[in-house]
Amino acid sequence: MWRYDPPLRDMRFVIDEVLGAPAAWAAMPAHAEIDSDMAAAVLEEAGRFAAEVLAPTNGPGDLEGCTWRDGEVSTPAGYKAAYQAFVDGGWPALACDPDCGGQGLPELLNAALFEMLVSANHAWTMYPGLLHGAYEVLHQHASGWLRETYLPKVTSGEWLSTMCLTEAHAGSDLGLLRTRAVPNAGAADGSYAITGNKIFISGGDQDMTPNIVHLVLARLPDAPPGTKGISLFLVPKWLPDGTRNAARCDSIEKKMGLKGSATSVMGFDGATGWLLGEPHRGLQAMFLMMNAARLHVAMQGLGHLEAATQNALRYTAERVQSRSPSRPAGTPAAAADPIVLHPTVRRQLWTLQAHTESARVLCYWTAQALDEEGAHPDEAARRAAGERATLLTPVLKALLTDYGHYGADRALGLWGGHGYIHEYGIEQLVRDSRIALIYEGTNEIQAIDLLVRKVLADGGQGLSALLDFVEAELPTTAPTRHAAAARIATLRAVTKQIVDAAPQDAQLPYRVADDFLRACALVLLDWAWLRIDAALAQAPGSSQAQAPARWQAPAQALRQWVLPEFQMRTYIIVQQCTAAQQAKAHA
Repeated sequence: MWRYDPPLRDMRFVIDEVLGAPAAWAAMPAHAEIDSDMAAAVLEEAGRFAAEVLAPTNGPGDLEGCTWRDGEVSTPAGYKAAYQAFVDGGWPALACDPDCGGQGLPELLNAALFEMLVSANHAWTMYPGLLHGAYEVLHQHASGWLRETYLPKVTSGEWLSTMCLTEAHAGSDLGLLRTRAVPNAGAADGSYAITGNKIFISGGDQDMTPNIVHLVLARLPDAPPGTKGISLFLVPKWLPDGTRNAARCDSIEKKMGLKGSATSVMGFDGATGWLLGEPHRGLQAMFLMMNAARLHVAMQGLGHLEAATQNALRYTAERVQSRSPSRPAGTPAAAADPIVLHPTVRRQLWTLQAHTESARVLCYWTAQALDEEGAHPDEAARRAAGERATLLTPVLKALLTDYGHYGADRALGLWGGHGYIHEYGIEQLVRDSRIALIYEGTNEIQAIDLLVRKVLADGGQGLSALLDFVEAELPTTAPTRHAAAARIATLRAVTKQIVDAAPQDAQLPYRVADDFLRACALVLLDWAWLRIDAALAQAPGSSQAQAPARWQAPAQALRQWVLPEFQMRTYIIVQQCTAAQQAKAHA
């Protein structure tokens, strides 16, 4: 049956040997005291929490779901106790500033933590999933009594937080939002009355914390139209004087998945709130939370992949059915073989492993870039790391949520009919993972963000710098280095074609954005596995290098069945660019 075993050895391999994170931490004064042993201890404790405390609530919580009554939400049995254990363990404050009550550990370890949490119970993880983003907003934009009252509670996790953006008529187009904020006449504390409605608010109400800090986007009376007229407000469920605020949960959604997560319809009827940051610049402040959430969603995709992969490997090794044409020589005759011996099953398993392991390298590398952006002693290195993370975030959000959901969907077939039954676990993972492709900006929006707002905005210079970085790190002795370098050259060429053709066809970038993002992602996946190969070659005595079959089969799957997609994606882009140029020539 379904279970979750934290892949601690694989995580440590990526952190210590593939990315060399301990050596990088040693060069950052803020993290200089963190070594491999300390990181291992943190991961071990996080894994114990995920496997022993959180994972047992996953299946039962899905069946029970949340309940709503008179504006109040009850979460499934065990959720509240698990969250209290999470707070008692100091996990919400893991990567927060020590001056604010945090532990000051690297974002890389925080990313590994959330991978495990999602694998163990995605629905539960939705509640603390926005805490770090809320911490960033309050850390940078709250001041005075507002900061003193709310930042410590959010840092510690004593109070949970929400991100109230979406309105029913607007969806992802935040420029259309109608929620209003009017100054409370005569209020000495500078408060505002917030009125409006929001939908799809994760954790809009719950019974796990005594207060909830809602971060709400709204318009001031003098706001200009569009996104330039949006301000950000802190609106608590309970006001500092102990009275109930006029922020209510009007209902919770009956959803396809994530049954244990209270996705709420929120109503603000003159609710008291306070401005965060500058008027009309709320979207810039909220982007701190949104960007953190997008990387968190990418980690969800990785968590889904890991859970699907390890359970599929276990099940296929135990399930006996039919005779395999690839039965190992010398195996005693039997009426049937474990299905893991069947070539089609192996192809799916190895592809899942290829996606999972290369995705882990990319996710952890991006988290490492965030650590460098915040703590590297060299200003140029900080800037370069931040630019790298900015480009990587939409790629990983789109790629990993796609791999996480469709990987789980394909894995379900390995269980056959049993996969469609709740008690085997995989059907819940398929349902729970589907939303990740949609929220925090659909994957199509991520592709447009990458190509239109980032690559085309600077003529491809930022992407070129990223590719320079990747190409410089290609192992010189790897037999597949030439193919990797050729893909990078092709990506540079098609990027230039888009840049040159876009002025002649304004729709072109939007038509090819999905293909472009995927082409970028495949180059990065290839690079990630070359880093794995290099780490195995450099540490032949490690436990990982002594298990070559563990890595050889997924590596072969990546190169045979995953990377050939690059040719298709770039072919589509070239054809679209050529058509745009020809149409302009004949106009």
